[in-house]
Amino acid sequence: MSDSDGATADDDVEVGGDEEVSDLPADLDAVRDALVDWYEADHRAFPWRGTEDPYEILVSEVMSQQTQLDRVVPAWEDFLDEWPTSADLAAADRADVVAFWSDHSLGYNNRAKYLHEAAEQVETEYGGAFPETPDELRELMGVGPYTANAVASFAFNDGDAVVDTNVKRVLYRAFDVPDDDDAFERVASRLMPAGESRVWNNAVMELGGVACGKKPRCDEPGCPWREWCHAYQTGDFTAPDVPEQPSFEGSRRQFRGRIVRLLGEHDEMGLDTLGHRIRVDYAPDGEHGREWLRSLLSDLSDDGLVQIEEGNDQITARLQ
Repeated sequence: MSDSDGATADDDVEVGGDEEVSDLPADLDAVRDALVDWYEADHRAFPWRGTEDPYEILVSEVMSQQTQLDRVVPAWEDFLDEWPTSADLAAADRADVVAFWSDHSLGYNNRAKYLHEAAEQVETEYGGAFPETPDELRELMGVGPYTANAVASFAFNDGDAVVDTNVKRVLYRAFDVPDDDDAFERVASRLMPAGESRVWNNAVMELGGVACGKKPRCDEPGCPWREWCHAYQTGDFTAPDVPEQPSFEGSRRQFRGRIVRLLGEHDEMGLDTLGHRIRVDYAPDGEHGREWLRSLLSDLSDDGLVQIEEGNDQITARLQ
């Protein structure tokens, strides 16, 4: 991948040229590789992820607007059985296309009309060959900036960084990016490796859809960005589309965040001192005592966040 090591300051992202909005990790290659490796090892097998046909991808993108993906799968498959190519769709009666849309409860029947008109454009204005760049794709009826970029990315590997609600949530939490559209665009573009929009955009959207949803699942899916994640370190999992903290009262995630905040305020802390500071019912030999706290510290140590030292019958912890 293109970027290698360098100072964190080199990766500052700015809005308006002067206002620093995010310090990205110094080693962007490690960040990128971690996400792509995670995605390629296991991801949801939506059928449109197995094709590079721009028509099939366009159909999936149009159907996915404000519709749950699990509901899109059978509709997408039925649609392509009925009209396998853009030529087939262009030749269809528009009333049949709209009726299909309604029968499959996809909502907003204008999307069916626009998709039919876009297929006609491909056949009559482009000789049956889809335009390949985001700007060209936006000339198709009903295709906005997001859809154009998605088709360019997934069909031609020639798109910009996708920034949807899920991606904003991920960037806001992981890299403390402010809730500002320009900031999100700049950070997303800075992160995406050149020439890899297909795998990258799929991967970052998968992260937002699987591990970093409105209620984050940091541990269950083995989130690839935990070691860099601002939210994971602080315990604050709010986001632009999550105005209130997701319920995690009493969770391990909550206490990991408290540990990191406290250690950020002190050079080091002894085990019992730390325990009493992070929960009022801490008892060294109790259920939430030393064994429980050492387990939390071990998790943070594995993530490269905390260093544990033992000596003279005293256990101390400090941030790495």
